[in-house]
Amino acid sequence: MEKKLLVMVAAIMMATASANAQEAKTVDAYFTADEMPDMRLFMPGPPDSTSVAFANDVSRYFWGKEMRKDQKRADQAKRDAVYGLATILEEFEEAFGLKVSQEDTPEIYKVLLEGTATCDSICKYPKALYGRTRPFVRFNEHTLAPEYEGELNPHGWSSALLMMEINPDRANEILARGYRYGENRVVVGAHWQSDTDAARMVAAVAYAKLHTSERFLEQMKKAREEFKQITSDPTAVREVQAVRQGGDAEIYDLSGRRLNSLGQGVYIQDGQKRVAK
Repeated sequence: MEKKLLVMVAAIMMATASANAQEAKTVDAYFTADEMPDMRLFMPGPPDSTSVAFANDVSRYFWGKEMRKDQKRADQAKRDAVYGLATILEEFEEAFGLKVSQEDTPEIYKVLLEGTATCDSICKYPKALYGRTRPFVRFNEHTLAPEYEGELNPHGWSSALLMMEINPDRANEILARGYRYGENRVVVGAHWQSDTDAARMVAAVAYAKLHTSERFLEQMKKAREEFKQITSDPTAVREVQAVRQGGDAEIYDLSGRRLNSLGQGVYIQDGQKRVAK
């Protein structure tokens, strides 16, 4: 039985590695890990287990477990635990103000895909050096999303920075969601607070490095132009965030008239074009 289990685990690991390899081939990162700033040279390592910083990590771990009692927060944390750009696009859609997909917004999708992949690569060598034990492993218990414990690499803050550059008018909403995404790594039990804090700083460093790439700057320009075209032309709106008919925000038609009820169509809410279906 044990041998059979080991064979199954090995098969799953090989399939995952194959899938990751295929994905890596399709992403043309702006820089390799070797070309990114070396975190090992400018960032301190994880806090010692006898330090005040680690005591705060432990405290925040139990804070995260308390947050799980809020079902809405727990559900969001579990959704955020699903690794990949698809999760980012879905979870940040409301904050960003536009549904992003490879088919309908190819330029925006491309810069987010390649930009986040580039930013992620900055963590390659520090992870290999420190190999820090995850909180759920240290406490010998599962995370809030045990099915995703093998894929727990956060990249929400770099995605938030990229989205903010594309749609600066929604900076507050985008950054708030990005910050919450990082917090949810603690809520779900996947990362220590100090790792989450460090990830935000490192994401900012990686984001700055992106802006030294002419190819990135050109792609970001295309993404901003695509966003402007879609959001300035009602006929070009493709599946924009649905209007929150039960919310508190006032809703207007495209002529600026306030509405009390909705039919199908494009409307203005929170300063953004949205679609009621």
